[in-house]
Amino acid sequence: MFSLALHGGAGTIARATLTPALEADYRAALAAALATGTALLAQGAPALDAVEATVRSLEDCPLFNAGRGAVFTHDGHHEMDAALMDGASRRAGAVAGVRQVQNPIRAARLVMEQTEHVLLAYPGADELARAHGLPMQPAAYFFTQQRFDQLQEAIAAGRMQLDHAASPAPDPNWKKGTVGAVARDQRGHLAAATSTGGMTNKRYSRIGDTPIIGAGTWADARCAISCTGHGEYFIRAVVGYDVACLMEYKGLSLAEACRVVVHDKLAPVGGEGGLIAVDAAGNLALPFNSEGMYRASRNAAGEEQVDIY
Repeated sequence: MFSLALHGGAGTIARATLTPALEADYRAALAAALATGTALLAQGAPALDAVEATVRSLEDCPLFNAGRGAVFTHDGHHEMDAALMDGASRRAGAVAGVRQVQNPIRAARLVMEQTEHVLLAYPGADELARAHGLPMQPAAYFFTQQRFDQLQEAIAAGRMQLDHAASPAPDPNWKKGTVGAVARDQRGHLAAATSTGGMTNKRYSRIGDTPIIGAGTWADARCAISCTGHGEYFIRAVVGYDVACLMEYKGLSLAEACRVVVHDKLAPVGGEGGLIAVDAAGNLALPFNSEGMYRASRNAAGEEQVDIY
């Protein structure tokens, strides 16, 4: 028995602008990532391997704000964050602001397995990846016209994420997006992985919740969590760990703990987004408080689902 869930971002989908052709492309990419992770789990692979491979599939797809599809910073380059965590051992690795690593999630695992650290930032994280032979790419690899156009629109509108009070009403299509995966393997072990390109037009080396263990990414013996949304709110709420704590200290089920955090805690203060989660029994939860969340899953009964809204 195994379970797998993945997301390709929440709070980024305007239903009116998603054409049938583009929706089909997203669904195909989500299904492909699900198939990648599912195949490994079916073969008896550890949950950690499955979530890494699933996220790599999403990082390689230019449709998502991670890896190849990462958004542009104000200065016109890419700063990518990623993290993963093994629930059985609570080992974790993360990178922040990497610019040349083809798959940031691989660099995060490198931090976990080849150093005594948990979180490394640019330029050291890129240097570590290069030294260990991970594939590196020039800036042109990460260029997509859609992301570049979003940057120009954001600059023209004066959208500064760090000064919301002085900015126009935000357009949900430009400011956030993440990919992630959680899994329970056949041995009952859990793992989580998350990767993001951050926020369009971000400045000052801003870092969101994705590489912060306990905020955007968490896994222990009880549950595994990967978050997506407006990272500042997820950091303040320590979302991933809060779900685990509600299960441990209050005895809530996975579904109820996720509902409390996403709808009762985040939503009232403006924390738009969602998360994916799995517990030790293989139960899945994929709640969100935004208009949609790109997501796919396979539950313990073998039932698969791909959804956006």
